Amino acid sequence: MLTNRVTELLGVEIPIVQAPMGWIARSRLASAVSNAGAMGIIETSSGELDNIRHEIAKMKDLTDKPFGVNIAQAFVADPTVIVDFVISQGVTFVTTSAGSPTRYTAQLKDGGLTVFHVIPTLRAAEKAVKAGVDGLIVEGGEGGGFKNPRPVSTMVLLPSVTKAFDLPVIAAGGFLDGSTMAAALALGAEGVQLGTAMVSSIESPVHRGWKQAILDATETDTVFLNGHTSPGLRALRTPYSERLEADHTNNAMASFGSVPDVYFGGHLDAGIALGGQVAGRISSSRPVADIIGDCVRECQEILRALADRYLRP
Repeated sequence: MLTNRVTELLGVEIPIVQAPMGWIARSRLASAVSNAGAMGIIETSSGELDNIRHEIAKMKDLTDKPFGVNIAQAFVADPTVIVDFVISQGVTFVTTSAGSPTRYTAQLKDGGLTVFHVIPTLRAAEKAVKAGVDGLIVEGGEGGGFKNPRPVSTMVLLPSVTKAFDLPVIAAGGFLDGSTMAAALALGAEGVQLGTAMVSSIESPVHRGWKQAILDATETDTVFLNGHTSPGLRALRTPYSERLEADHTNNAMASFGSVPDVYFGGHLDAGIALGGQVAGRISSSRPVADIIGDCVRECQEILRALADRYLRP
């Protein structure tokens, strides 16, 4: 459908990767992504490796398509076992994030895995390339979740990286549909990562209250926390997160709140509900297969229309 270095390296039909959201990126969501022809990802940032092992086993029952695992280094419960754990699960693709690409890349590649590292700056991209990664996930500051305290927009960061380095790039931050995917390709990426769109999907395990908050959001209804420290966080705008937005002294991670209450209870006054600015463009909760299928179809239609409009003899 859209064959390039990303599809070839990952063994997928569609160059779309699902973001590895902690507690959310598990078998129910990830298998739907893989079955749709894209790359489902299982998280490890929750630190619940026994549960993660069970989720990976479930993945193998739910799909016969490729899927990967993420290692969010800042949230690894036991750094001494995480690489062996991931390699032992029989996956062939891993994304690393929230830390230095020099930490695990060599070990993972020695274990036969394809490694993409998430980068928020051009300098971080250079470090990842030197570390020997197979590809990059270039994440702009408009995306939800954990961020560099000094965020750079995807429109600026993505072409800076693709111009500087000849590695397969997956663009993250602000992507939802065919038009944004076509824009990513025009800026040199060979795939996109979807996060907030996946949180809002039918197969997402989060409470319907969180999904509804995404559907109700405008493009200004996120906040950026921890601009004064690390990690930065982009979250949905709620009374709880607005109070943290005004705090330029303390680390918001200390007030992350109750994951069970927020994620699965829908109590958005009990903690931080992560989300990207693209929430302002999401108006309905849809099946994963529809989100992915429409994204690719619309992207192809847009590319053809642009060629017809601007490249006619």
